[in-house]
Amino acid sequence: MLTVFTRAFKTPDLRRKLLFTLGIIVLFRLGSHVPTPNVNYTAVQACIAGARQDGGNNFLGMANLFSGGALLQLSIFALGIMPYITASIIVQLLTVVIPRFEALKKEGQTGQAKMTQYTRYLTIALAVLQSATFITFARNPAALFNNADCGPILYRESMFSIVLMVLTMTAGTGLIMWLGELVTDKGVGNGMSLLIFTSITATFPGSLWAIQQRDGRWDLFFLVIAIGFLIIAAVVFVEQSQRRVPVQYAKKMVGRQMYGGTSTYIPIKVNMANVIPIIFASSMLALPQMLAQFQSDPSGNNPAWVDWINTYLVRGDHPIYMAVFTIMILFFTFFYVSITFNPTEVADNMKKYGGFIPGIRAGRPTAEYLQYVLTRITVPGAIYLALISLIPLIAFVWIGANRDFPFGGASILIMVGVGLETVKQIESQLQQRHYEGFLR
Repeated sequence: MLTVFTRAFKTPDLRRKLLFTLGIIVLFRLGSHVPTPNVNYTAVQACIAGARQDGGNNFLGMANLFSGGALLQLSIFALGIMPYITASIIVQLLTVVIPRFEALKKEGQTGQAKMTQYTRYLTIALAVLQSATFITFARNPAALFNNADCGPILYRESMFSIVLMVLTMTAGTGLIMWLGELVTDKGVGNGMSLLIFTSITATFPGSLWAIQQRDGRWDLFFLVIAIGFLIIAAVVFVEQSQRRVPVQYAKKMVGRQMYGGTSTYIPIKVNMANVIPIIFASSMLALPQMLAQFQSDPSGNNPAWVDWINTYLVRGDHPIYMAVFTIMILFFTFFYVSITFNPTEVADNMKKYGGFIPGIRAGRPTAEYLQYVLTRITVPGAIYLALISLIPLIAFVWIGANRDFPFGGASILIMVGVGLETVKQIESQLQQRHYEGFLR
């Protein structure tokens, strides 16, 4: 593989793309350590050092993971790529609800450009909302960092200072979005995905080292790494798994030429929903946590429903939390797959172009068959997602690891998925230049 990388860097065009991508990644990581104006950086580091990992807001934990730890650092890139992810999901879901969006989706590249523009606008709006919400949390640092000894982290709480922080974090999100699009256009791979990949891998060494530092046991440290490699191998296997539904296109005469008669297939992945159900489930579970946090009484005289949420829906090691989290992931997996893959639409397109599944009549029987296959393959995919998402919670109970445990949940799915996709793109570019690729 090192030889392949050497050959890739010997190709001027590919070398320029790789170096450009690496430069953007370095710039992105530098911005993650530049503090926002009005933030006491020393106080923030003290709060992080004394923070406990046995509670806190799960959605904030995921947002901090996607920002590479920049969220709790209150840096200019604190929001990371999270507003863009949320905006993309919302626009994709609205495609099913709003006819205008559905029409744009069918217009090809022109319609996709319009959808991208709507996603950008929504990203900025969400960045303003999320930055204002997070600054509200920052005014109560003891609850934000789950550290009772944490003191004030903002120099001033005047309206001008708060607005300046909101504008800075929003501008940081806009800059990240622009950097991601630059990588997509002039670099290697999907820019947004690579920035998320960079954010997650940035927290990887610290999460592993924290396991060793907790008890000072090297045997447990190497055991976790060994188990991690097995999990990565299993995730790679499942992410590459797909059901290939054969499709045959009938031959037809146009003038004196014979067209069609080709065979292809419809790839239906085991994990078609990817990491989206985990994000949905974490977001939904975060809502009651945020409500309970706003209604909490510092003196301890909380309403009964606040105590119930703090007992059962905040701590990740509680069986009720795990059960609710699992049920939500199973539900959102089927929900998201049903939105993104429409068997009736696929069957109609096949019929329009003379395609059929061998042994299945075109039209409605084809749609019913595709729905049957989709349902059967989504069941193991949903169970797989639920098991992967529970790995950080199990590690939290077993070895006291934090919820950003690297070998599980959204982090491992994103790292493996983005890594495989980027390697495939480099592989295809190497093959175009008649070089030996990664896969031998």
